[in-house]
Amino acid sequence: MDTEASLGSLPYVPGTGRPVPEAEPELVERWRSGGGELVELLSQVRERFGGVAAFRLGPAPTVLVTDPQAVQHVLARHPERYVKRSHRARVLIGDGVLAATGEAWKRQRRLLQSQFTGTGMRRYEQRITEAARTTAGRWDGYARTGQTFDVGQEMRRFALDAIWRSLTGHPLDDGTERELAAVAAVATALPTLPADVTDAQDAVAAELARIDAVARHAIEAARSGAAGPDGPGLLLVLTDAATERPEYTDQLIRDELVTLLVAGHETTATTLTWLYLLLDQYPAAREQALAAGGEGSAGRRQAIQALVHETLRLYPSAWILPRHATEDDTVAGYAVEAGTDLLICPYLTHRDPELWPDPEHFDPRRFLIPDGRPAHPGAYFPFGIGPRACLGLQFALRESTVLLEHLLPVHTPAFPSTPTKAVYGITVRPDGPTPATLVSPLT
Repeated sequence: MDTEASLGSLPYVPGTGRPVPEAEPELVERWRSGGGELVELLSQVRERFGGVAAFRLGPAPTVLVTDPQAVQHVLARHPERYVKRSHRARVLIGDGVLAATGEAWKRQRRLLQSQFTGTGMRRYEQRITEAARTTAGRWDGYARTGQTFDVGQEMRRFALDAIWRSLTGHPLDDGTERELAAVAAVATALPTLPADVTDAQDAVAAELARIDAVARHAIEAARSGAAGPDGPGLLLVLTDAATERPEYTDQLIRDELVTLLVAGHETTATTLTWLYLLLDQYPAAREQALAAGGEGSAGRRQAIQALVHETLRLYPSAWILPRHATEDDTVAGYAVEAGTDLLICPYLTHRDPELWPDPEHFDPRRFLIPDGRPAHPGAYFPFGIGPRACLGLQFALRESTVLLEHLLPVHTPAFPSTPTKAVYGITVRPDGPTPATLVSPLT
């Protein structure tokens, strides 16, 4: 029996679905007056009304979806009924694959898909490893000198180096790193930018100009055949596509390049930063991972991957996924009308105590022991699920694992202070710097 169908995934017939329970206006007004984060309102709505519930920030209701069956229905089973509209990061990534829709998205996704699975990923193994070795070398220096450094900045530097090597074949140099700091600056500013696209672009014009200059130089180098020391990178796939596909203009190549830069380093860097903050709170988790096997063993790698997965459970790469219903439907037995906006929230699904016992506790063993995590695919989806799941999932997991294999056995950051809150933007990031010194068996 199809469980989801029994809950109402059959085509919607008016009058057959129950009305979606809706939060009372007073709850929303109390949240507004308190000036809290959106996630606080969403958490109250889910706690009060369940895994499919509505609330109003304007005249029309928005439906919050956290129930695993409903998540799978919307994202994986019927993505054609629930589409992405304007992406919040469009001012930065333009028409890149994250923001593209319809047939354009299908073409762009198809071109890039092979680069991030199987043989494609093997092309980037050595580049990721070299980026990890470079970071490990810096940390050896910090350990020798006792220098204070920022863990978040180090994670961004590593992740940017890994994706830059993969895109261009060149290691990240200091000048490029300085210019590409504009990517993080724009990404951080996105929630506060004006709603009008032109006004938003004007507000970050200087940063966009710096990003565009780096992109132009990289595209010209790829076209000229000037491969880096690691050989040609993924950017060559895009410039080669332009010779046969007229839609791959310089602007679209720029948009895809910037999209890959944003998706390929900001989310990974944030995950790794949270992981180190969590290990500071739960030091036994590090020892358990290292005790799972010797250097290079399958057991240790699996245990390190569990650290990453548990971090992604608490702080998923995309904490909220907006969708728009294009037709009437029934979701988990509830009627959803065409034109309804939905918010799918991995952050709340991953913290549901009915799915994850003691959900606020950091416990990587959930991903190591039988029945340690819910089996339903809609219960854990830090990169989304379905056809619009993150292209770079395997890349992100691989680079995180490789870096931790280099750093965890040797260095332990000690934080004199840590951020006390999270900021909910495109990603969930720590609200503040993460200064640390290294406690190392080598010193």
